[in-house]
Amino acid sequence: MTRRREAAGEARPLQGPPAAGSGGVGESGEAGAASARCAAVFLPAGPGRPPRAGTIALWRPDGGPLQDVGTGEAGTGEDGGAAPGGDGAAGPEQLTVARRHGNGARSRTVPAVLLPLAEAVPLLVRARHDPAAHPAAACWGAATLHALHLAARGRMLPGLTAEDTDAWRAGPLDPDDIAHLRAIAAAMPAEAHAVPIAGSRPLQVYDPAALVRLYVDAVADALPRTPAAALVAGAPFAATAPQHLPGARDWAAEVAAGVDAGVRLSLRLDLAPHKLFDRGQESGAGGAEERSAAAAVLQVHSLTDPTLVTDARELWGGEEAAHFGPRSRVDTLLALRRAARIWPPLTRLLEQPVPDVLALSEDELYALLGEAAPRLGAAGVTVHWPRELARGLTATAVLRPAPGSAADGFGFFDTRELLQFRWQVAMDGVPLSEAEMDALAEAHRPVVRLRDQWVLVDPGLVRKARKRELGYLDPAEALATTLDGTAEVDGEEVDVVPEGALAALRARLTAEARPLPQPPGLRATLRDYQLRGMAWLDTMTSLGLGGCLADDMGLGKTLTVIALHLHRRPAAPVLVVCPASLLGNWQREIERFAPGLPVRRFHGTGRSLDGLAGGFVLTTYGTMRSSAAQLAGHPWAWIVADEAQHVKNPRSSTAKALRSIKAPARIALTGTPVENNLSELWALLDWTTPGLLGSLKTFRALHAREVEGGEDARAAERLARLVRPFVLRRKKSDPGIVPELPPKTETDHPVALGREQAALYRAVVRETLSRIETAEGIARRGLVMKLLTALKQICNHPAQYLKEAAPGLAARSGKLELLDELLDTILAEGGATLVFTQYVGMARLLEHHLTHRGIPVQLLHGGTPVAEREKMVDRFQSGHAPVFLLSLKAAGTGLNLTRAGHVIHYDRWWNPAVEEQATDRAYRIGQTQPVQVHRLIAEGTVEDNIAQLLSAKRALADAVLSGGESALTELSDAELADLVSLRRPG
Repeated sequence: MTRRREAAGEARPLQGPPAAGSGGVGESGEAGAASARCAAVFLPAGPGRPPRAGTIALWRPDGGPLQDVGTGEAGTGEDGGAAPGGDGAAGPEQLTVARRHGNGARSRTVPAVLLPLAEAVPLLVRARHDPAAHPAAACWGAATLHALHLAARGRMLPGLTAEDTDAWRAGPLDPDDIAHLRAIAAAMPAEAHAVPIAGSRPLQVYDPAALVRLYVDAVADALPRTPAAALVAGAPFAATAPQHLPGARDWAAEVAAGVDAGVRLSLRLDLAPHKLFDRGQESGAGGAEERSAAAAVLQVHSLTDPTLVTDARELWGGEEAAHFGPRSRVDTLLALRRAARIWPPLTRLLEQPVPDVLALSEDELYALLGEAAPRLGAAGVTVHWPRELARGLTATAVLRPAPGSAADGFGFFDTRELLQFRWQVAMDGVPLSEAEMDALAEAHRPVVRLRDQWVLVDPGLVRKARKRELGYLDPAEALATTLDGTAEVDGEEVDVVPEGALAALRARLTAEARPLPQPPGLRATLRDYQLRGMAWLDTMTSLGLGGCLADDMGLGKTLTVIALHLHRRPAAPVLVVCPASLLGNWQREIERFAPGLPVRRFHGTGRSLDGLAGGFVLTTYGTMRSSAAQLAGHPWAWIVADEAQHVKNPRSSTAKALRSIKAPARIALTGTPVENNLSELWALLDWTTPGLLGSLKTFRALHAREVEGGEDARAAERLARLVRPFVLRRKKSDPGIVPELPPKTETDHPVALGREQAALYRAVVRETLSRIETAEGIARRGLVMKLLTALKQICNHPAQYLKEAAPGLAARSGKLELLDELLDTILAEGGATLVFTQYVGMARLLEHHLTHRGIPVQLLHGGTPVAEREKMVDRFQSGHAPVFLLSLKAAGTGLNLTRAGHVIHYDRWWNPAVEEQATDRAYRIGQTQPVQVHRLIAEGTVEDNIAQLLSAKRALADAVLSGGESALTELSDAELADLVSLRRPG
C-alpha cells in the first residue's frame, strides 16, 4: 500500500455515531448514500503501531467520484491535524489496491477516503443492513458486528505489541466464533481484501481470513479507549496514545494463559531421531541427543484455517509467517509456555532459538505413552504417533499340553498329565515366535523393531515376555479355567486361551448340540427338546465326561436316557440308581418304550449280577449303599443317578458309596439341582465331573458366598459360564416347551382359623416365645422348630396338634371345610384329585374323614411297600380311586399321575422346588387336560409369612443355579415374633 499523506493512517478516538440531524454517517442523506456505493477494505496498522491505528479505506471500483463521500463532521487526528473524511479534509487520498494474478498480484492506484476505526465502525454497521451497500462494505459490516458482540460478551484480552506497547485483542474465541469469521472471510469479494502485503516479492495480497482476524483485534483495541476511559491520563489499555510497558510481557503471557491465541500446537513423534538432529544442532538441539529414544517435532496449526499447518522451523524461517499472521510466533511461544506447565520437558523448546525439535529420553517417551499425551490433548496439544508405528501387541495366558504329553484326542482328561500355563504375546492377533518373544524380553526402549516395523511396547508386556511360565495345571483345573475364560495372575484378571486338545474340547462343550435323529427301536416320538437333550447326553458321554440333566419334573428325563441307550447301544450295562418308589416306573417305561431291551432289578433278596449282557440294571439308593463293593466290581457303560438330590450331601454314606462305583461317564437326573444352597450343585457336579469345581472349601470361597450373597452380579455369570456345559436345565415355561403342555393355573386359597384354632395358636405362640427368650444355641433352635411345627399343625386341624385318637373333625378347621367344598365340586364334574400333606398323621385324619363321607380314597406314604405303590398308581390312573392322598416326602417325585386335573396342597412345604415336584406328578408329559393347583393358606398366620419366603426362594432357585436362604432358626426374637404372631385378616 502507498499513502500520499502519512496522517491518513492515524486513528482518532471513537466518539460513537453522530447525533440525528447532524448530517453524519448515521443519516441516510446524500453523503451516506454515496458512502454506501463504495467498496471497503481494512488497512492494518504499519510496523511499530498498535492495532487500533488501522484504517478503513472507502473506494470506488467503478472509478466514480469520491467528493461526496464523507462523515459529515470534522475531527482531529492524534497530532491535532484535520482528520480525513471530515469537512476539513483536503480531499481523497491515493490508495494502492491489488488483485491476485497467477502466483502474484497486479496493482493499481485509485482515489480513496481513509477513515479511522472510530468513524468507520458506525458506517460499516449501517452498511451491513443496507440493501444498496457494496458487498465488500457489507462483509466488513458483518465483521464489525461480530467484533462488537465479542466486546459485549467480554471476549477481550490485554496484551503487548512486538514493541511492548499496550494493545487489546479479541479473545478467547469459541469454535462458533472462529467458524463465523471464516464464513465472513469466505464471502468477501476481491475488493474487500485488495490490500497488497508490503515488501512481498512477487506482490501478494492478504488472505481474507487473516485480514478479518487482524480487523477484529483492531476493533477490540479501539473500543475501550473512549473519552470516559481517557480521563485517566496515560493509563495503559485506556489512553489513546500508545503506552510503553517493557516489564509487562510476563504478565501479559499469564493473562493470556489457556486462551485461544490464534494458533494451536501439536507434537509429531519421530522414532528415528538421528535424521532430525543433524539440523537440530544448528537450532540448538545438541549432538548428544542422537542417543535419544525419539524426537518430537513442534507443529503449528492456524485456528482461522484448520487446513493451515507447518513445522515451527518453517514458521521461524519467514516463509510461512505471512500466512499465519504477524502474531503467529508470539502466539506459538505463549501456547508453548502454557503446554510446558502441563508437561515440563517442553520447557527445553523455549530455551532454543528455534523451538523446532525436542529430544526425548526413554522415560519421557514412556510418559507420552501414559498420562502425558492425554493431559496435553486436553490442553489442545495433540501428540501424533508415526503412521508406521504398530500398537497391536497383546498378551494372553495360554493353556497348552506340556512337552511330551498327549496332544491329540480327549484322553488327556482321564490322565494326570499337567498342562502348561504361560504368557503368549501376539502382534495383531498373530502369536510371536519364541525368538520374537526373546527380542521383546530384551527390549530396553518403549519401541522395538518386530516384523519390519516399529512396535509400541508397554513395560508390562516386556515383563510378561521375560517371565513367561505361570506354572502347571491338572486337567480338571485346566478345563475349569478354560470354560471360565479368565484367570487371576498376580492380582490381574487376564484372558485365558486354550490350545490343542483342550481348545477342541472347549469347542465341543460350548457348541450347541445338533439334534440327533429318532433312535431306531424307540416306541415313542421324541419332542424337539428331548432330541436336543439326547444329543447333549451323547456329547458328554462320548467325551468321557458326566453331566446333569436338570429338566423340570414331567419333561421326560427317563425317556431321554432310554433313547440315548438305543442310540449308543453300549456293550456294557447301564446302572440306574433311584429311590425305591421309582423302580417300577423305570421298569415299566423301559419295557414300554424299548421292548426287548434287557432290564433287571438289583433289589431285595436274591439279587444278583450274574449273566448280565447289556441293557439296564435298576437298584435303589439303599441297596446301592449296602452293596457298593459288589456293584463297583462290575463294568458299567455309565451310571445314572435319578432324583440325584438324594446324594446332595457329599459326606453322607450314600454319596460316598455312589462315588466308589466307577464308570466312563456319570449322568445325574434331577428337577432341582439346587434346593437350598450351591453346595448341593457342587456335590452333583463333583460326582459327574470330579475336580471341575475344585474342593468344596475352594468352591464356597470362590463362588458360593458371592452368588448366594447377591452382592456381585458378575459372580453368578462366572459360575454359570463354568457349569453351563455340564448342566442342561429346561423348564416347562421355556418357549420351546410350554406349547406342548396344557395350561396350569395356580390359586392361593386363604382360609380363616376357627375359634378353637385361633385360641390354640395364640397360646402356643405366647408360651413358646417366653421359653425361647431364655434359651441359647441348639436348645433355642430346637424350640423354634418345635414352635413352627406346632403352629402349622394347628393351622391344619386342632386334632393333629392335640393328637386325638378318634376326633370329631367337622367344623373345627377352616382348611378342612374348604377341602370338602373343593372335592364336592371336582367329583361332581368327574375329576380326579391329588391331595398332598407333609404330615402322615394329617393324611390319616383326612383319609378317615373322607371315608366317613363315602368318598373313594387311598393313601400313599413312606411306609407303603413298593409293590403296593405300583398297584395304587394303577388304580388311580384307571379311575378306581378319584382322590389320592399322598405324603409329600414319600410321593413328591417319580410318580406319573396324569389322570389328576387338580392338585391340592393342604399345607405348605418349606421348599418351593419340592412343592413343584409334587405338582409335577400331574403336570407332566402325557397330561392332556388343564391342571389346577390349589394351595390352602391360613390367613394371618405363620403360613402367610412363609408363603412370602417361598416366593423369594423360588426366585433364587430360578437364578443361575444359585440358592440359599436364611435359616428360620437364626431369626432374632423380635423377627421370630413378627413371623409367627397371629394377625387379623385384612
